[in-house]
Amino acid sequence: MLEFEDYNPIDRKNKQTSNILNQKQDGDIFSDLSTLPSNMLSWIEHNKNEIITVWDQYGKVLYISKSIERLLGYNSTDLEDLVWHEKISPEDVTYIIRNFNQHIVTPQTFTINILNKQGKYIWSECTIAKMPDEENDRICYIATVKDITDKKEAEEMMIRSEKMSIAGQLAAGIAHEIRNPLTSLKGFLQLMQAGVKGNEQYYKIMLDEIEKMESITSELLFISKPLTETMKSESMDEMINDVIVLLRAQANVKNINIEYEDTYKGFIHCDRSQIKQVLINLVKNAIESMDYSGTIRLATTYTQTQVILSISDEGSGIPDEIIHKLGEPFFTTKENGTGLGLMISKQILKHHDATLGIEQNRHKGSTFRISFSIA
Repeated sequence: MLEFEDYNPIDRKNKQTSNILNQKQDGDIFSDLSTLPSNMLSWIEHNKNEIITVWDQYGKVLYISKSIERLLGYNSTDLEDLVWHEKISPEDVTYIIRNFNQHIVTPQTFTINILNKQGKYIWSECTIAKMPDEENDRICYIATVKDITDKKEAEEMMIRSEKMSIAGQLAAGIAHEIRNPLTSLKGFLQLMQAGVKGNEQYYKIMLDEIEKMESITSELLFISKPLTETMKSESMDEMINDVIVLLRAQANVKNINIEYEDTYKGFIHCDRSQIKQVLINLVKNAIESMDYSGTIRLATTYTQTQVILSISDEGSGIPDEIIHKLGEPFFTTKENGTGLGLMISKQILKHHDATLGIEQNRHKGSTFRISFSIA
């Protein structure tokens, strides 16, 4: 039987850890490590691209694979008496505590930031599995950690590209929406210059028009901002209203009305900029799906654990045979579409433990439904 302590001094504290890792699992034909020669096991240990860790039920480290030296720069002495949360960013610790279900044995996966020895946070995918240690009458947790920095950077590059594409596509509608208040402001200034009375009333109207332009331009600039990774409680109602302000200009050009039934006034735990990008993608798609005037309806419903946002359009609808393809890279029904918008939206929602459903409406159009967990 392989003794893991040969490779990692931390494990000398607890020789039983190797028994946990070697337990035969149903369907696992490679669980008996004793059949492999030591030089092969050593090669695997030094070359695998994942870190394997084992923790006791109190969150104290029992075993860390040697690969941590290559991937994060730590040696064994750096990690003695380590507690599970010490090298994870505080925001991700809160995220894991909130979402990890200790009552199930199936593996659970989280995207987290782990601090390396150089003091830099590394994007990592962590999969945690609960496993009983019957010999010692306790519960242990086995986790694999994989560096996904390259994957995250590629995703963020696609998201930035899509954000700028959206900003460019909205520019024409926003220019039209800003021109009207500017015309109004110019007219009132000319009246005041000519000495026409009623200045107090003019001031109020002019301030209202300026606030309209400020609101629209602020939302356009928001799209262009760099991505953030800040998860906190955000008002669902405020995010939806911000998106409506931004997209109403494009809707007005096509004589489309946007209605919003704001049933839910609570909060969700999310990154505001990312969720607003998802909402912009979906409402913008709804506008583009309609060739004639009509109404796009947004509505929120909620249960004790979820809030569901529905976005319904009156377009031509999505054929049943291609609904399952929506969200695949570069698949699009638009003549000039990239096929990345829905794919990116689904990735963002997955990161937020949210889901996106698509269905045909009974009479015409489609409905997109996002289900969020309530903070």
